[in-house]
Amino acid sequence: MSKTLQFERVGIRGVAAAVLCLTLASPARFQAATATATQSLSASISPIGKVSVPSSISLTDVGSTFASYAATLSVSYKVRTTPQGTGGSITMEAGSDFTPTGGPLLSSGNLTYTCSGPTLGTGCSGTQTVSTTTATPVLTIPASACTGGGGSCSSSNPNTVSINLSLVNQPSFATGTYTTSVTLTISAT
Repeated sequence: MSKTLQFERVGIRGVAAAVLCLTLASPARFQAATATATQSLSASISPIGKVSVPSSISLTDVGSTFASYAATLSVSYKVRTTPQGTGGSITMEAGSDFTPTGGPLLSSGNLTYTCSGPTLGTGCSGTQTVSTTTATPVLTIPASACTGGGGSCSSSNPNTVSINLSLVNQPSFATGTYTTSVTLTISAT
């Protein structure tokens, strides 16, 4: 057999082998592979509350001789309670008596308040006396309550309630500026 014929046979076999490889490899190269995965997600949504107030307010004389000093403390709050829980509340407690000494005394019941205009929940009932030893009620929040969004939630965001403070103005108080701080606490269940 001549060299030319031998190269032609090898060449034809080589071409045939290459075509066969390409033919067998082509379907795998042009087929798409798709895979999917599913992931479950869960979130545990808990009851929660947030309360905020201005950094300070001043009680002011209403103008009459020895009339009480007054101020309105605007309280903003956001809350979510559970259907199974007891709801929630906002309470207020003073950190200490007025300082310096010689002026009004919380321990003598000199600072009282009423609550008005809650946009979610029920404001305190009647006149409350601010205490340094007991948290007093400002607001009661029902079960299944939530701030904002409408529907079963309130339409307000944030919700608000007003605390109307009244400080006795007795002639026995020494002149001067007296201060104290109060802490408002929100709870939700």
